[in-house]
Amino acid sequence: MNRSLLAKMMLAGVMFMSAGVVNAQSYPNKPVRWILPYAPGGATEIIARIVAQRMMEILGQQIVIESHGGGASVVGTNMVARAAPDGYTMLLGSFGFAITPSLQDNLPYDSIRDFSPVGLIGNGSLALVVRPSLPVRSVKELIALAKAKPKQLNFGSTGGGSSSSLGALLFNSMTGLEMTGINYKGAGPSTIALMGGEIDLIFSSILPALPNIKSGKFRVLGVSTPKRSNILPDIPTIAEAGVPGYELVSWYGILVPVKTPEPIINKLNQTVSLAVQARDVQEKLVEQGVDPATSTPTELGQYIKTEIAKWSKVVKEAGIQQD
Repeated sequence: MNRSLLAKMMLAGVMFMSAGVVNAQSYPNKPVRWILPYAPGGATEIIARIVAQRMMEILGQQIVIESHGGGASVVGTNMVARAAPDGYTMLLGSFGFAITPSLQDNLPYDSIRDFSPVGLIGNGSLALVVRPSLPVRSVKELIALAKAKPKQLNFGSTGGGSSSSLGALLFNSMTGLEMTGINYKGAGPSTIALMGGEIDLIFSSILPALPNIKSGKFRVLGVSTPKRSNILPDIPTIAEAGVPGYELVSWYGILVPVKTPEPIINKLNQTVSLAVQARDVQEKLVEQGVDPATSTPTELGQYIKTEIAKWSKVVKEAGIQQD
């Protein structure tokens, strides 16, 4: 290779790396947009605002939260995929981010290639709850009853791709059970159905189920995360209660457009990690049913890849219709 050309290439590389360092040092010098791919007013917005408040204090710059629902989170997610990779547009990624590729063909983005992971915020859990009149008091007893009565036990869900449905389908798959799913138009109707004895069990987000658990209207057998929930510390995980390896995590994390400079990603990772580690932030997250957690960008990226592969298998085995 021509020495002059080689020198120019090396100089260009040095200048590029130097520019990244300078950008990271001055970043951010204007407000950062945080896109939530869901309708406004939900749990994700509350979680984002809790974390954003502390992140703004650390960065010394405003974070503007924007809710862009539609297309089962595709609209808002695609906005981030097509945004400039400069660190000024972030995405709140969650459980649905890893499920959507299995449920929808022809997505306008690639969940792996078009995003760079930044870091985790926390993990939410589902509670496996049954009607009190069901003669079971543990996960093992539920499995034994369901095997003795194949296709006779019913679980409620809020749709084929919902966490409530996938939680039950994963349970079926890992135990060889044949429980029957009944779909409802939202968590409210499925909760009422369980209280009325129309169905036998549901996999519910912990927070909305908590009042009924405390009042004795629901009996909780286990939680879906690999670690016990801070809200229900005395309740075993489903994995330790009889289904080794069972795991469904309603995770929350930050992603940015691919090609965002690594120094900026690292700065954002440090910022969100410091925010999540703050005691007041942790207390507020726990109040929302989220167990605070942090990660490196690499750890989050690997976790997302694992989740996409895992749920693709569950969706395929269950024969859930793609959109």
